[in-house]
Amino acid sequence: MASRVLLRRRAAAPLMATALVGASLIPSVALAEAPAENRSRKPIYDDYEVATPLPTVSTPKPSPFSDTIPRTSEPEVITRPHGPTPTDRLAERIGKARLFLYKQATTAEDAVNAAMDRAFHLEKSFTSTVASLAPPRESGERLMPGLVYVLVAGMAGSIVTRNRNVVFRAALPLALGVGAGWLVLPVTMTNVSGLLWTYEQRFPVVAQAHLQARESIQRTWHAAKVHSDLSKRYVDDKVMTARDTVEDWVKKGK
Repeated sequence: MASRVLLRRRAAAPLMATALVGASLIPSVALAEAPAENRSRKPIYDDYEVATPLPTVSTPKPSPFSDTIPRTSEPEVITRPHGPTPTDRLAERIGKARLFLYKQATTAEDAVNAAMDRAFHLEKSFTSTVASLAPPRESGERLMPGLVYVLVAGMAGSIVTRNRNVVFRAALPLALGVGAGWLVLPVTMTNVSGLLWTYEQRFPVVAQAHLQARESIQRTWHAAKVHSDLSKRYVDDKVMTARDTVEDWVKKGK
């Protein structure tokens, strides 16, 4: 039995080698495509379908004068707010400081200009006021001798009233000086009285008191003038009567 098995194995080995050599030498037909029966089977991987592009529709641009086609709104650009940088804050502070200094300098300059304008206005007003008090050349009035006469009259009044009370000592020199001024400087005194009246009009109470005093003085002067005229006429009548009487005596004595 053992010898038969060994003989079969030895006989089978050459047969197998012959079959392998024959299969390698005999050419076989290689099919480029798979057999027809295999096409019905579902492949493991699906074929990739290429998507066909859809036809593009051109949208007409809306006319600025047409309302049929709605206008497309432009996309809004969203910007995120960001805080100022240190350089921006420093520039802002410097700008505020410069504006503050400029404002202060402008205010100071305006104050100085206003003060200078007021000073020039006062100087011009003073010079024009003094010039308006002087009498015109056509009047023939001179200030220098007239002012000397006024001062002399005032000093004479103070000398006369040196042993009197205070009120009398203050009133008489002033009255004599004003009287002398009206006598020797009538035009200048008229200008002075007009200037005083303009200043008095700023205070209604003082102006009213001045008017009342002036009216009373005018009434007193008018009454005194009337009485003086009456007295003069009475004296003239008496003198004429006495003269006629004396003349009659003289004629009778002859």
